[in-house]
Amino acid sequence: MRDILRWLGRGAIAAVAVWLFFVVLFTFVNPVFTPYMIAESWRRGGIERHWVSLEDMAPEMARSVVAAEDANFCLHWGFDIHAIRAALDEGAGRGASTITQQVVKNVFLWQGRSWPRKAVEAMMTPVVEMVWSKRRIIEVYLNVAETGRGIFGVGAAASGYFGKPASDLTPTEAALIAAVLPDPQGRNARRPSGFLRRRAAQIADGAATIRADGRSSCFED
Repeated sequence: MRDILRWLGRGAIAAVAVWLFFVVLFTFVNPVFTPYMIAESWRRGGIERHWVSLEDMAPEMARSVVAAEDANFCLHWGFDIHAIRAALDEGAGRGASTITQQVVKNVFLWQGRSWPRKAVEAMMTPVVEMVWSKRRIIEVYLNVAETGRGIFGVGAAASGYFGKPASDLTPTEAALIAAVLPDPQGRNARRPSGFLRRRAAQIADGAATIRADGRSSCFED
């Protein structure tokens, strides 16, 4: 039993070392794929995605995603305590994951709502916040998030939904893509429902607000 525990301990240390290597590596190198991308590509026979740097996206895109998913992104260190408290008060119908937590899940972990995954995510999130800049976190998120059926990242979404590069997205189009994120399998920015249009309008207002009050300063030049 002692030998087994020793080998388990060594294995855990090795796994952490490998993960830390990739955290540092992805500070400079763009992730080629994620576990979920591999699974979806296998299931669908291929996916649409191509990397777009943050400088080559319309500035409204990052603002829209932050307004929609994590309005206090520039103010927290990986966990939004106010959102967590609100989620506890309102119950299971409300999420509290920050963009950093979603990046950790998308890039390094598996999908689902299991407690083991959430526990590992909680341990990894502060490390990513310490190593990556806020600008890098939002850039990776915008390139690995699922934005439609078989579509990953803003570049593929802009092309697939609107037939244009991410740099040419209008504020409304950026808000529509952001509105798709909670349910990319069930929502379509090219053929938005009334609900999706209303949600996009709210997101566009929120994007303008965080720009005005400085809550987008950590990822903008």
